[in-house]
Amino acid sequence: MTSKQRAYLKGLAMTMEPIFQIGKNSLTPENTAAIGEALEARELIKIRVLQNCMDDPKELAELVSERTRSQVVQVIGKKIVLYKEGRDDKKKIVLPK
Repeated sequence: MTSKQRAYLKGLAMTMEPIFQIGKNSLTPENTAAIGEALEARELIKIRVLQNCMDDPKELAELVSERTRSQVVQVIGKKIVLYKEGRDDKKKIVLPK
């Protein structure tokens, strides 16, 4: 992903509300599965890491992206933005070249 594409996705993510929260149980297999499904449906999602989660948000972002085969767009504070390119027939976001 180029810096121009990443900047475009960051712009889209600014107006989004987090649709998942990771709390004191950290990352469970159920969370991972739900995040994977959401990425398939939406392509771009935002996740909030709650205060009671003891894990580092950057490490969580890497772990989630690895498990869901997605890309980390950004981690700001306790918010994670992930992107997974959709299949050609279901693409919703067209990245700039």
